[in-house]
Amino acid sequence: MTDFDLSDFSSVDPKQFAQIVKSAPDSQIQEVMSSDLRGKILYEVFGRMPTLFRPDRAGSTNAVIHWNITGAPDGGVDTYEVVIENGVCTVSPSSDRDPKLSLTMGPVEFLKVVSGAGNPVMMFMTGKLKAKGDLGLAANIANLFDIPKA
Repeated sequence: MTDFDLSDFSSVDPKQFAQIVKSAPDSQIQEVMSSDLRGKILYEVFGRMPTLFRPDRAGSTNAVIHWNITGAPDGGVDTYEVVIENGVCTVSPSSDRDPKLSLTMGPVEFLKVVSGAGNPVMMFMTGKLKAKGDLGLAANIANLFDIPKA
């Protein structure tokens, strides 16, 4: 079993991250995402989205996407806003604009989705991932980013 140590997440490349998430049991991911490392991990994941964005696949896509990750240590939700506009992806830790799509999921599901270690369609079908708004956009998100396969 791989140790789910993301205390120095900034030095972990996307492929390593995908492998760590894939090999860690859900209970270990949940434990880390309930600790004080949660903020660092979310900051790094969302901070990397613009570099993993594939403008060549976005075409004329213009969208505001809210990512709501439940299960914060205080019982709250962390929301990040991802804006795809004119072939550029930007990320903000605040939700200032009306979303075209709003995604809500737990921390384990979130890390599995962004690392390519989970099936978002199956998560949606089983209620572990909730999507509100443009479901066509939701189905296409994975194509817009270079998500490493573990």
